[in-house]
Amino acid sequence: MVYDYLAALGYQDPLRVQREAANSDLSCMIRFYKRPVNADQQERTLLKGVFSVRKGKTQLHKWAERQVILCGTCLIVASVKDCLTGKMHILPLVGGKVEEVKRRQHCLMFSSPGPQAQTYFVNFDTLADYQRWHRQATKVVSQTISMVDLSCYSLEEVPEYLFYSQDITHLNLRHNFMSLKGPGGLLNLPRFSQLKSLNLSHNRLGVFPESVCEILTLTELNLSCNGLKAVPTQIGNLQSLQTLSLDGNYLSSLPEELGSLAQLNSLGLSFNNFPHIPGVLDRLNGVDRLAMAGNRVETLELSTLARMSHLKNIDLRLNGLRSVRAEALEALKQVIQLDLRDNLLTSLDLSSACSLETLYCQRNQLGALTLSGFTLRTLHASSNRLTTVNIYPVPNQLTQMDLSRNLLDYLPDWVCDSRKIEVLDVTHNVLSELPARLLSSLSLRKLLAGNNGLQRLPDLLDHVPLEALDLQHNKLGELPESLFYKALNLKYLNVSANALETIPPSSQSEESLSTLQELYLTGNNLNENCAALLVGHQNLRVLHMAYNQLLSFPASKLSKLELLEELNLSGNKLKTIPSTVSSCKRLHTLTAHSNHISVFPEILNLPEIKLVDLSCNELTEILLPDSLPVIHPSPAMTTGDSLGSSCLWNHGYSEMSGQRNKLCVSVMAVDRFGDSAEAAYGIFDGDRNEEVPRLLQCTMGDVLSEELLHSNIDSVYMSNTFLTSHRKLGMAGQKLGASALLCYIHHEPSEPGGYFSVTVANVGSCQAVLCRDGQPLPLSKVFSLEQSAEEMERVKLSKAIITEDNKVSGVTCCSRLLGCSYLSPWVLPKPWVRTEPLCSQDDFLILGNRALFERVSYQEAVCTVQAVREPRAAAKKLCTLAQSYGCRDNVGVAVVSLNIGEDSCTCDQPMANNVTDPRVPPPTPLPISAPPGDPATPSSSSGIASEFNSETSASEVGSEAGSTASDEHPSSGSAARPERHCSLHPAAILFLFQRQPSCATFSSNQSDNGLDSDDEAPLEGVISNGSKLEVEVDIHCCMRRQNSVVVSSTNGCLLAVCAREISDLKKSPSTSSLFGKKLSNGSVVAPEDSHNLIEVALEAPKKKSGYFTAPAQQDPEDQLVVPPSLEHDVREQLRGQSPVVPGPPAPSTPPSTRDPVWDYPHPPATVLLANLVHLSDCHS
Repeated sequence: MVYDYLAALGYQDPLRVQREAANSDLSCMIRFYKRPVNADQQERTLLKGVFSVRKGKTQLHKWAERQVILCGTCLIVASVKDCLTGKMHILPLVGGKVEEVKRRQHCLMFSSPGPQAQTYFVNFDTLADYQRWHRQATKVVSQTISMVDLSCYSLEEVPEYLFYSQDITHLNLRHNFMSLKGPGGLLNLPRFSQLKSLNLSHNRLGVFPESVCEILTLTELNLSCNGLKAVPTQIGNLQSLQTLSLDGNYLSSLPEELGSLAQLNSLGLSFNNFPHIPGVLDRLNGVDRLAMAGNRVETLELSTLARMSHLKNIDLRLNGLRSVRAEALEALKQVIQLDLRDNLLTSLDLSSACSLETLYCQRNQLGALTLSGFTLRTLHASSNRLTTVNIYPVPNQLTQMDLSRNLLDYLPDWVCDSRKIEVLDVTHNVLSELPARLLSSLSLRKLLAGNNGLQRLPDLLDHVPLEALDLQHNKLGELPESLFYKALNLKYLNVSANALETIPPSSQSEESLSTLQELYLTGNNLNENCAALLVGHQNLRVLHMAYNQLLSFPASKLSKLELLEELNLSGNKLKTIPSTVSSCKRLHTLTAHSNHISVFPEILNLPEIKLVDLSCNELTEILLPDSLPVIHPSPAMTTGDSLGSSCLWNHGYSEMSGQRNKLCVSVMAVDRFGDSAEAAYGIFDGDRNEEVPRLLQCTMGDVLSEELLHSNIDSVYMSNTFLTSHRKLGMAGQKLGASALLCYIHHEPSEPGGYFSVTVANVGSCQAVLCRDGQPLPLSKVFSLEQSAEEMERVKLSKAIITEDNKVSGVTCCSRLLGCSYLSPWVLPKPWVRTEPLCSQDDFLILGNRALFERVSYQEAVCTVQAVREPRAAAKKLCTLAQSYGCRDNVGVAVVSLNIGEDSCTCDQPMANNVTDPRVPPPTPLPISAPPGDPATPSSSSGIASEFNSETSASEVGSEAGSTASDEHPSSGSAARPERHCSLHPAAILFLFQRQPSCATFSSNQSDNGLDSDDEAPLEGVISNGSKLEVEVDIHCCMRRQNSVVVSSTNGCLLAVCAREISDLKKSPSTSSLFGKKLSNGSVVAPEDSHNLIEVALEAPKKKSGYFTAPAQQDPEDQLVVPPSLEHDVREQLRGQSPVVPGPPAPSTPPSTRDPVWDYPHPPATVLLANLVHLSDCHS
């Protein structure tokens, strides 16, 4: 059975299957698939032992040793010590009491409910037993009904003692391996005389347990997902049955006896094999909902539904429906809701359904839709091929309509005639104009018309109640002049990605009544003159004006926006941020990367500030407030340059948390992978969890390098990498999962010195796109139920329950993930694998998670990167665009530039380490002056540090958000032998995979409630203002001449600007304990040279007296112990070695081949500044 399980996961080699079956951590996954090895599960389902017991509250009874059992809802006390054959005293506990006896150690008093309550005193031997019994008994007495939950216990039978609890009314045995026979098997369940609710779902029974039909008191029975093929005729005995769930089986018919259940009002038949609607439903007059999603009904006869006049709600999703036929003119009067999503319908005529109120028909192939409008209230028809929608008469009750992702080139007149329509979604159509009457509607509150071809909007003739307007990705050159003072209720406006050169005024007079709160203007042609028009929107909370033509932002105008919480001015031509930004007291996010800003704004004193992103600018001086302590680099720390990245590829990444309080996406980047010219990049998205992406980020590179030793077949080593990573998740991967994508750039195994190829493997919704000849080439496959018909069919055949939001068991919309072991075999870890040879026409790779490609198309992503060229700035722009287009989720992007020519050999002449590149001046250390007070004792209010590296390339620095894995560049020592090397014929380089810790977790939009409870714990000794402040400042993208950066605070202290090698960081006693240890930001591997010193400080030993303490001492076990007999020889060998001269060695810069398209000047300076101030209520 274990072998079958591993083969189902994706392992193909029998020898590998045998080897994997021997792994002890396989049990974390197999427990949801395999029957338990040990049939005795009593220790998990009951408590028992021999203790001192006394009956009653009086002293008439003496203490005696008795066998005591707590099982189900009762306390069982044997009448004879160590004997269970005599009389058993049963004490019901539901609604009773359990109290501590203070006058006796480790003693509890158990009392039954009611006026005739009985009482037992039990004296436990140990504190552990006392606490365990007290905890379990408290749960029982607190119940309002006699319920026993034994779900997910891997049981084959219920404990025999459970039958003593005759008051049980609700029994949950879901997700076990229940058998029919045995003392506690299903054949004995009729012994529960008062049982009303029984849940036996997910037990793989195979047959319907007929013994259940003898429990005549049952009102609710759940037998879902048991592989049932037939229902016995004895089902008619359950005359009290009200709810019957038979979903997820192999049923194709129902017995006629089922029709005699007069009280049955809910019948679940979804995800079975019914070819048509069962005729027995004609007699079940109490059932008003037909739940038959995921069956095999290809033709729906409306006349059949008309006969079943009691059915009002019809669910026929995922049936493969091809036609809906109405043979007669008989009206379908009783159906008020019809769900036909995810079928194969090409046309739909429901004009006879005159009482229909709600219709769901998304993701079909509809070209025409005809409905009755008498009672229609809600219409969902997105993702079809509709060119028109006919509704007669005018639907005056219609309030919500979704016609997005169709082929509409105009809106019908009845849309404007509808009197109550409030929400209209027509995004992703081919509309060239909107009806003039639409915007003047007196009921419309939300209009989504983005991604069309609109060139202008009609003028507003009167005041309208419009609250939200989305017009992004159109061709608008201007907005109506009266928009803001006619739509006074407008709170949300998104006109990103248009051709706007100005915006309309907020009012006709000086006094503005605007209520606008969110304004998105990204990707237009706006200039600084528009700032004056924003002053009237004094309620503005979110303002995005990224990637426009702003040369400045008037200081007087910014000061008027006092309620501003989020400001994004990235990608403009700003040289400074106005000092009046300090008047925005509620500002928590300032994003202004990719400008020409040279002075750091005075913003860190704002009470709510959480994120300041000024990367990719020209900063030379940073002013810090007195309250922020400064860590000074040690003067003894040597400087030097690290080995640059491969000239064949380079990467940049960005991770942004959006409006969520934690970052659940991680990026892995290794420019130099293994011992040859290879690279590995990955992205991992945990949706709602951050644990699994971090684990994959830190381990998947190592797993890949290990799998490459066993096979050189791409489909084998990539699949095994994913499957092994899935196993290594252990307990974390049982209930949590993540989408994962891994790109491996390498030579073909048959030609080690030949051309390069990229092998991509993925599960879930992360995607990779290759730019070839300026066009996007998708390399991955999206494993989403909505986007993959093949995966949908596989999941349906395995009889999973797909909920109405298209999620497997209501958990995930992905059919393949790493983790989520308990959803096997529906959700698998086996990846899609594709290998694509690279050529000179390949410019770059884009790796992104679901949130990115939901908002940014492949073509737009490619055009964006082509326009920016620098990888990191391009990655940041993609994240910014996704957020400006409405994404509120985590966004992760990695851009890998490629310089693969026809002759990619880049052999260099040997170079001595003392030769420097004349284009890059050597780093110049600046003097360090301590602030007043004790220079060796930094302030304990918070932690802040800077690391400056004058030779850090764009690939070595990630983005400001989240945690990232990156390659560690080996330092070139002074004694290293110079060798001729290139990317095609490299020298042996030690592969070191490690993660680059983050310098920010909050990345663009932030919610107001701070951090989630599962973020990092508050640091000892830190006094904060109740916010988490993180600042990233880097100048690597723009500066070419400045070779030093001055960081000064208001008290006059300076920080030296110098470069240092990662080897020096490792040698530092204060940081030796960091490597291999989990960092405060979640990293479990070493930081690299582009990481700032704040992480070093965070991991310093902590004392109650303060935040920073003395460097950690070396472990005695790590010290070298020389035996006396070898001491003389060792001294002689040490004397013969050349001494190491302290001080900064002369840097050497290896020549690189410059890509004619991707321009990477070696940056002269990089600053990463992070101040982590944790909320007081956080915990790790």
